[in-house]
Amino acid sequence: MKILAIDIGTGTQDILLFDTENEIENCLQMVLPSPTALIARRIRAATARGEDVLLTGVIMGGGPCRFAANDHLKAGRRVFATPNAAKTFDDDLTLVEKMGVTIVSADEAARVRGVTRIEMRDVDLSALERLLAGFGVDLQFDALAIAVLDHGDAPPNYSDRLFRFEFLAERLRARNSPLAFAFMREQIPARLTRMLAVAETTPESIPLLVIDTAPAAILGALEDDRVRAHAARHALIANIGNSHTLAFRFSDNTITGMFEHHTGALALEQLEDLLAQLAAGTLSHGPVFDTHGHGALIFDARPQPLDFLAVTGPQRKKLARSRYRPYFAAPYGAMMLTGCFGLVRAYAQLNPNATDEIARVLDAARLSP
Repeated sequence: MKILAIDIGTGTQDILLFDTENEIENCLQMVLPSPTALIARRIRAATARGEDVLLTGVIMGGGPCRFAANDHLKAGRRVFATPNAAKTFDDDLTLVEKMGVTIVSADEAARVRGVTRIEMRDVDLSALERLLAGFGVDLQFDALAIAVLDHGDAPPNYSDRLFRFEFLAERLRARNSPLAFAFMREQIPARLTRMLAVAETTPESIPLLVIDTAPAAILGALEDDRVRAHAARHALIANIGNSHTLAFRFSDNTITGMFEHHTGALALEQLEDLLAQLAAGTLSHGPVFDTHGHGALIFDARPQPLDFLAVTGPQRKKLARSRYRPYFAAPYGAMMLTGCFGLVRAYAQLNPNATDEIARVLDAARLSP
């Protein structure tokens, strides 16, 4: 069985073609620029040429592409966008128009001339096929597993951060596991518009699993033997991504607390304080949200020692000098593929017909018996 796992972040898209006929070390593995970073490059190239831009397609990850669009507008050039593409910048299209973006219908977009046309999407399988063809690789797979961060379609005048965190809390109360954020194609909640866009732009004939990026990384970190052993007693596991930081507290393999914040807003001392309060069971939602984070949630306020902190993610260096002496998780020897391994494990858990076959390969690659 082959699973194409793609973990899409702000800076990179990390790719694993998991194949149960191969050892993990021999499976195809890549770290490429993220889709939003690639779109940002195309917008900035248009800016340099003095050309207007037309954005079509669907909602995708923002960040770099939004910054590039803002700079394009500041340079005196125009940005046209169809409604679905424009929602990449904000679900409220009136706010997108206030940025200076001109919203056009699909029919109007077809008539626009003299612009650089850019299709917005998180998953471009055709581009990946062309890339691999240059190396003689025929991209074939039996299932897709994709991780994207989805704030959800918040109501007008409602905080995106709060809307996302309320959903995180709701899912964890329903299922105490990172798997609470994983969905097969037909199970994707209507509020998760970015995940729905991934489903819309991938072949319906291929089984598709989607999961939020940070829980995927936490799930993947648990594939590290040392992390798994400590989570069975007590541990903190933090994914420090390029944009978001998510930390879970585990006691007896149960999630007893968590918080999410913006990575760029966290200095070492503040991040250490949040982790210490999470371990102590004293962390509350307000102080996290009020410092431009998403929020915090404690299920069990009983304190636990902070003697094992596992860290993963591309910005893990933030904790390199931490007094808590973090363990830098690297499941199967590949830190940047942590989310991909979480995707594969999630697919196995949500698809009982594939559980044994996938588990056999993952367990055979473990460093501990």
